[in-house]
Amino acid sequence: MSELAGKVAVITGGASGLGEGLVRRFAAEGARVVFGDVDKARGKAVADELGSATLFLATDVTDMSQIAALVDTAVGEFGGLHVMVNNAGISGTMHRRFLDDDLADFDAVMRINLRAVMAGTRDAARQMAENGGGSIINLTSIGGIQAGGGVQTYRASKAAVIQFTKSVAIELAHHEIRVNAIAPGNIRTAIVRKSAAGEDREHLEEFEAKIRAQMRNDRPLKREGTVDDVAEAALYFATDKSRYVTGTILPIDGGTVAGKVLVRKEKG
Repeated sequence: MSELAGKVAVITGGASGLGEGLVRRFAAEGARVVFGDVDKARGKAVADELGSATLFLATDVTDMSQIAALVDTAVGEFGGLHVMVNNAGISGTMHRRFLDDDLADFDAVMRINLRAVMAGTRDAARQMAENGGGSIINLTSIGGIQAGGGVQTYRASKAAVIQFTKSVAIELAHHEIRVNAIAPGNIRTAIVRKSAAGEDREHLEEFEAKIRAQMRNDRPLKREGTVDDVAEAALYFATDKSRYVTGTILPIDGGTVAGKVLVRKEKG
């Protein structure tokens, strides 16, 4: 378990969910990891558990100076930066109809899901360009690939991350910086529940169960995806195994965006 030995990584949104999974996997593979999150208590607990190979900074990615501080800390404390993972994101509020959407969360969603990704990519690339290159991994979503109802601002932000990733990959290739994106789908984290945070507990559980059932029905592979599946994809992009790969969007979704499941009638 040493595929990232000697590497230094920065991960945003690393205190829980997909981000925590990435922090744990990268550390297990020998990387020294600086990670940020707004959840100070959880972030500190993760860092304390993982030990001296990790360093947590309370980070609000809506403040671009705090994103820059993560990069600066990685360089100052661990001597460099080889991998940047722009993971922090929010879902936005689920509305029953787009006609009812007041777009009140538009600015917050775009600042976190898009602008923070752009700022993190820029800040990491400035360091990497002067030191032989590196790997930048942006977290998007199958919601940015596949059209559908609900959370339209979220979908728009994730689609923008895809276009940004491809575009900046072309520019940064000159510096031996690879930029790729992972598009998770149907992974059990808290993001679905948070999108319906205004519901009471009973309706919230009913809402989440309904969404999860729909996800299962739309997914060709019937096993449910895990945080570890996403971490495995990120590990691939972080290592030299992907040294000839850039501008790629990799869905981790059990085949969901490949197409609709064919429903076969039982014989007899």
